[in-house]
Amino acid sequence: MLTQCLGEFFGTMMLIILGNGAVASSLLTKSKGHQAGWVAITTGWFIAVVMGVFVAQSVGSPNADINPAISVAKFCWHSYSLSQTAFFILAQITGAFVGAVLVWLAYLPHWKETEETHLKLMVFSTQPAIRSYPYNLLSEAIATAVLVLGVAAIFGKAITGSPVSGLGPYLVGALVWGIGLSLGGPTGYAINPARDLGPRIAHAILPISGKGSSDWLYAWVPVLGPILGGLFGAWVWHSIP
Repeated sequence: MLTQCLGEFFGTMMLIILGNGAVASSLLTKSKGHQAGWVAITTGWFIAVVMGVFVAQSVGSPNADINPAISVAKFCWHSYSLSQTAFFILAQITGAFVGAVLVWLAYLPHWKETEETHLKLMVFSTQPAIRSYPYNLLSEAIATAVLVLGVAAIFGKAITGSPVSGLGPYLVGALVWGIGLSLGGPTGYAINPARDLGPRIAHAILPISGKGSSDWLYAWVPVLGPILGGLFGAWVWHSIP
């Protein structure tokens, strides 16, 4: 199980380096990618997912969850034991934390140049466009349910057979890209508790110039929403005859 945990750690770390790095490039002042926009950010997350899955698989986690919502759904459907699930989630959150620290280091001079504290936080974690906890929770749950259903369809032999070798990560990345373009507007589409929680912890701990609040009042939404959505998506998939 150690190699699987290492795979989840390094895969999630790569996910955050490339995904949050795309956000930093677009939002931080004097970055070459400043104001590149939503399409650039969602494209960055597409590439981040593809490479995160490849790294996780190469290091030792063939399932490459890199997402606690996926791991919890698999536990509830008896694919993982409780101990496996707990260690995978710990590895994912830790990997996300380390990835966020590396993004902070990569853009070190730009934090001081960026005045808006909310933009600095958005490099690390998601923030809703309109704050309404019930609707934000629903948005995250719907997006994550779509993710789980899409992943299940990609790897479901009854529909596609076995994906062409090496194609699966690209299809999952394209799915996340589509979710970002279609459903990411309300909350920034965390769809992954580790993706939000690990970097938010990093934001709280790191000596970021003028960083402001880590907004812990909202932090439960991108954790609970994806877990609920993942469970619902898995239930729907397993309910299909």
